[in-house]
Amino acid sequence: MKLLTKKITEQAQKQYKKGANMDDQVIVAKFFNPVGSWSWYLMNLHEDKDYAWGIVDGNAVEMGSFSIKELEEQRLPLGMSIERDTSFRPIQARQLWEELNA
Repeated sequence: MKLLTKKITEQAQKQYKKGANMDDQVIVAKFFNPVGSWSWYLMNLHEDKDYAWGIVDGNAVEMGSFSIKELEEQRLPLGMSIERDTSFRPIQARQLWEELNA
C-alpha cells in the first residue's frame, strides 16, 4: 500500500515549517503495523517526502521523526506490510498526544 496520497503529502508538507510544535498542527495520517502494536501518526513532512515528524506509539508514546521510505520497505510476516489507516480522520496533535498518554 502506498502510504502517502497527494492530499496527505500536501497537508503534511504545509505544516513542516512548524517543526515539533504540536499545539497548532494536525495529525494528517496514521500508519500501523497490522501484525504488531506500533502506530505512526504523521504531523509534518519534509519536501523530500521521506523525513516525517509526528507521534510514534510503540514501546512508549513519543514525539519524533521517522522515515516514510523505511515504513514502506518493511516486510512483515504473512507477506504483509505497514499500512495506512484509511478510516483515520485528522485530529489536533495535542489532543491525540493527550489521548495516547491518558
